[in-house]
Amino acid sequence: MLYERVVRKALFRMHGGDAERVHETTLGLLSRLSPALRFSTGVRDEHTAFGLRFPNRVGLAAGVDKDGRALPAWAALGFGFVEVGTVTRHPQPGNPHPRLFRLRESEAIINRMGFNNAGAQALAARLDRLGPLRTPLGISLGKSKVTPVEDAVEDYCTSLRALYRHGDYFAINISSPNTPGLRGLQDKTALTELLSELTTTATTLAHGTPRKPILVKIAPDLTDDAIAELLEVCAHHQVNGLIATNTTLTRTGLAPSDQPLAAEAGGLSGRPLTERAREVVSFISKETNGTLPIIGAGGISTPDDALRMLDAGATLLQLYTGFIYHGPGLIRTINKTLRTHAS
Repeated sequence: MLYERVVRKALFRMHGGDAERVHETTLGLLSRLSPALRFSTGVRDEHTAFGLRFPNRVGLAAGVDKDGRALPAWAALGFGFVEVGTVTRHPQPGNPHPRLFRLRESEAIINRMGFNNAGAQALAARLDRLGPLRTPLGISLGKSKVTPVEDAVEDYCTSLRALYRHGDYFAINISSPNTPGLRGLQDKTALTELLSELTTTATTLAHGTPRKPILVKIAPDLTDDAIAELLEVCAHHQVNGLIATNTTLTRTGLAPSDQPLAAEAGGLSGRPLTERAREVVSFISKETNGTLPIIGAGGISTPDDALRMLDAGATLLQLYTGFIYHGPGLIRTINKTLRTHAS
């Protein structure tokens, strides 16, 4: 493919191979092109999940366009929905550089970005200026680093209030490994308090209409027992779906040439996560008898990966690392494969 033979090679050499600078340059270009791409769309393979209609099942995962800088461009590249963020109540620069590493032979990425973003109010202002989008918009909410864990609930709720009118669904990110204490919010007591307040806040903001969907994004490193307990809490609070999974702290499945980078702190995404992400999706689907919509994320790099994730029980899919390594052609190929497979 042209992207892999030419474009990817050029991008990976740009800025001396600094992955984050390349990402920012690419995002800036897409942002400038967005007005011209506003009315372009990708492959259509309509699907409904948690009350929303999606042009196709392949979405852009959170982390690529944290501040919503290039939103119209993503639909033009073929995505059926976009998730921005993770956004926090307070603007924050994230962790020190370097914090993004490519593991090329493994088709993987390690990141310890630390929720770098301009804050919930800034995202709300940008979305006000942008107006309606052609595809559903998810907004991933996280905890500000400066906020103590004991004050996390109000931190999330403040962001939800600022952005509620703009999001079609909200993903509650309690599983990033790069914010101290965040994964502790997956524990039963903490999650119960968080979801109770978030669902109450969302219901209030809905003003008598059905509240917008709330999804929970979980880590692939949880045990089956921990996932089952989390599912009980989600069911009690009528969570509309799960995103499985976030990045992993494990370093299994890396190519020998990538082993020197294995010691870098942060979450690992991409090909080494493929099997574990699918296992988590399958476990959730079986535990809930297929009644809870799941966005499958983690290691989707081929149309076969996409089909197997759907067979495991996913309703929708999200790409991040696979998109970085294989480009827009992967989106189109997956969508065409899914449409053909369904017919």
